Amino acid sequence: MINFALIHSKKNSSMQKCNLHIQIFVFTGCLLCLNAIPLRGNVDYIQAYHEKQKLNAFHPGEIWPDESGAHINAHGGGVLYHNGTYYWFGEHKSENSNTALVGVNCYSSADLYNWEKEGVALAVENDENSEIVKGCIIERPKVIFNKLSGKFVMWFHLELKGQGYAAARSGLAVSDKVTGPYTFIRSERINAGKYPLNISHSVHQLNTEDKKYEKWWTPEWKTAVEEGLFVKRDFRSGQMARDMTLFVDDDEKAYHVYSSEDNLTLHIAELTDDYQSHTGRYIRVAPAGHNEAPAILKRNGTYWMITSGCTGWEPNEARMFSAESILGPWKQHPNPMRGEKSEVTFGAQSTYIQPVYGKKDAYVFMADMWRPRYPIDGRYMWLPVRFENDIPYIEWSDSWNLNVFEGE
Repeated sequence: MINFALIHSKKNSSMQKCNLHIQIFVFTGCLLCLNAIPLRGNVDYIQAYHEKQKLNAFHPGEIWPDESGAHINAHGGGVLYHNGTYYWFGEHKSENSNTALVGVNCYSSADLYNWEKEGVALAVENDENSEIVKGCIIERPKVIFNKLSGKFVMWFHLELKGQGYAAARSGLAVSDKVTGPYTFIRSERINAGKYPLNISHSVHQLNTEDKKYEKWWTPEWKTAVEEGLFVKRDFRSGQMARDMTLFVDDDEKAYHVYSSEDNLTLHIAELTDDYQSHTGRYIRVAPAGHNEAPAILKRNGTYWMITSGCTGWEPNEARMFSAESILGPWKQHPNPMRGEKSEVTFGAQSTYIQPVYGKKDAYVFMADMWRPRYPIDGRYMWLPVRFENDIPYIEWSDSWNLNVFEGE
């Protein structure tokens, strides 16, 4: 058996004339030539292929190749900018399942267009007693850097193997290196034994066992949810946490933003100084509003949050909220998407908003175009965030680059 790592070619005019494509296969010592990648003079063909694929623009909804030419596998992700490099963390999706069979992937980039795979940052485990055993559900991983400890801190939505979406837990993993490997610390429900800062005292009069609340979507039930029916139900065990993001403010305070109360209400919870626990200070946003997929940016002292409704894998109309303090109060605005198919967020769902470093008022809205029947083929929709009268809006573009922010 012969192994070839690199194949080089010299100039050959006859090859150039017929545009010969060659791929080498090794089979019991025999070499077979079939159509594949074009040879180029005095250049390693693998390098030539990569150079040909170098990107200088975003192409929303299209296959997005990494440095090897493989479609990037980092779904429901977020980006960390550290020491001049962007790091994209996201769910590894397989061909036939949305469960975690590999873990969380990490990619790096200097320009946001071209990404190199750094490997698996957080790997699932084979121990059936582990909470992150192969076959669990790991979604929407986000990583932030803690300057006090020098640690990279990852939080993610975790569902336990074989339990569907019943667990609604948050997982924590930590690393000394941005690309990992990350060590799984624990999972938990959030802020057990703590009530939100902005909940009404009427929550104490609610009877969570009352039969009249067993039927959902009645006016009486919705009023009770708004008052905190499910907050009280989960008071001792801790609050549910599914779709999530992280946000680090200008003062280095970090916040965990997640869909709670059976996806009916968003929570924004303050993290401890090391980012590895919760302080117990949290608020509710849009009670009974049925929001998930939160993504946050801050501009000129105002916080903006884009979310989606809850329609499973199907896209829906985006929602947007603003606040002068991250702990509220939050005000809802109309759909920030504009143009054709804006009512379904152009076929995608929000996951993160990434500032572009070195450019003023430059933000990239990151979203996923899910492919539930073939998860690995999920596409990415990254679009520029624009502002009109200081209010964010987003329009579709087939192709764009960061130059759109010049002069804005």
